[in-house]
Amino acid sequence: MSVQGRDCCITLKTQYREMGLPYSEETIREAVSILKEEAAIEGDGNCGAIRRSRGVTGCVVTPLSIETAPLLFVLALGRSGLPAFVSGTRVLYRHTVNLSAMESGLRFDLIQDRGAVRTLYEGCRVKDFELRIMRGEAIKLKLDIAGNFSPVCYPYPEKAAVYSGERFKEDGVKYRINGTEYKNIYGLTIATRKDGGTQTEVRIHRTMNSAELPPIIETLEITAQLLHDHYDYRLYGAFRLNLSRLVLMADETAINAGDTVIGPLRYYCAGDFSADVFTTSEEVIE
Repeated sequence: MSVQGRDCCITLKTQYREMGLPYSEETIREAVSILKEEAAIEGDGNCGAIRRSRGVTGCVVTPLSIETAPLLFVLALGRSGLPAFVSGTRVLYRHTVNLSAMESGLRFDLIQDRGAVRTLYEGCRVKDFELRIMRGEAIKLKLDIAGNFSPVCYPYPEKAAVYSGERFKEDGVKYRINGTEYKNIYGLTIATRKDGGTQTEVRIHRTMNSAELPPIIETLEITAQLLHDHYDYRLYGAFRLNLSRLVLMADETAINAGDTVIGPLRYYCAGDFSADVFTTSEEVIE
């Protein structure tokens, strides 16, 4: 079940802030299992079953903007710690978030507003996430949500303000591989599973008939910058992703089509994954 519409709202609540997401779609719902009792040998042969709540499941797909990116990266990747002041500026701070090689992460509450029905899911976490960068589109983050508590009705009528602001788009992204900038990358997807450890795969869509990507990438740096020039500080309105030790797993280029233009390469991240998010506030963003 995929829910879309301007009358719906998803709100994330952490210890320090409450943020409404400008999501594009969501499938948040109660996870249900059935305790089944087999039919007796005698009788009408009917089986019995008891409905049992297993918490919350589903996903949220949301675009990254100047206001939502810091918190969303913390929820997806891990804790941010204390911000570091950026020298040469007056009020600019850098928040570093690191991918934790553990299943557990920062817990948060999720409020689902579908018009007449408002539901509260407590103690949620991000179990998997996927970052999508495609030519001509906004950068989107898909969060797979999990939780152990049953949903309850949310009685309060107040709604959190939806954080929007300028959205990051593909045309403001630069890719540097082993220190060299590549301009033949059409799009990129980073998929991370955090179940019993962390597994990260990177799918790079590159244009054909151009410089080939190496089979082993020691460093991949992805920098996204907002295009408007009204930001006072040179790094505000930007984030940077750093991945190390990428190993080529498969070349998924279609070989049965003679006019193939875009060819995807699938890499496994055997090293570290971290992100730098720049804001004008020194407070802890989580």
